Amino acid sequence: MIVAQQKSLDEVKTLLKGAENVLVVGCGTCVTVCFAGGAREAAITASSLRMASKLDGAPQAVQDVTVQRQCEWEYLDQIEEQIKEADIVLSLGCGIGVQAIAEHFPDAWVVPGLNTSFLGLPTEQGVWAERCAACGDCILGLTGGICPIARCSKSLLNGPCGGSEDGHCEIDPEVDCAWQLIYDRLVSKDKLHVLLELQPPKNWQHSRDGGPRKIVRQDLRLLADEE
Repeated sequence: MIVAQQKSLDEVKTLLKGAENVLVVGCGTCVTVCFAGGAREAAITASSLRMASKLDGAPQAVQDVTVQRQCEWEYLDQIEEQIKEADIVLSLGCGIGVQAIAEHFPDAWVVPGLNTSFLGLPTEQGVWAERCAACGDCILGLTGGICPIARCSKSLLNGPCGGSEDGHCEIDPEVDCAWQLIYDRLVSKDKLHVLLELQPPKNWQHSRDGGPRKIVRQDLRLLADEE
C-alpha cells in the first residue's frame, strides 16, 4: 500500500491562503488504511481549517468529501460539481491522487494535504514500514521475498556492506540488515545456492530511467473495445 503522512496545519494553511471556498477531498483506499487521508481525517482537517481560519480573522468555507479512490477518474466524476464550486481543492490522497484531480479537472487548483512517503505495510498498530521501491524489475524470487533495494540502507545488490554488525545496519542498531535477513531466509529454506548463481546486472531501465513509466495491457484494451 502507499503510505503517507499529513502535512502540518501551518503548511496547509499557507497553501490555502486567500481561498474563500475550500474542498477537502479524502481517499478511501491506501491513505485510509494508514489513517492519513480517509473520511475521518478529511472531516477533522476540514473542521480544523474552519476553526483556524476563523481565529486568524479570515473565515473560510471548508467542506469535505471522500471518494473511493482518487487515482481513478470514474470516482472523481462523482464530485465534479463540488470541485467546480471550490476555489482550492485540498487533496488528502497520495501524490497520484493530487495529480489525478488536477489532470481531470484542469480548471481546478489542487494542493496536497499529505506527504507521500513509500510503499509499505503495517508491522504493528500505528507503525508502517517500507517494503518496496517500485523499481520495475522485481528480484524477490532470488532474495527470499526480502527486497534489498527498499530494505538495505544502501540498496546493495551483491551482499552486505562492511558496516553491518550482529545482523543490524550501521545506520541504526534497531534496523535489521536486509542481507542478513535474506541470508537467514534462504538458509531456512535450503535455498542458499541461489545466491551463488551469477546474475546479470539489474535492468534499471524499468525504473525511472527514461522518464515516466506506463503499463499497457493490450488484452484489456481489446476487451474494453469489445464491450
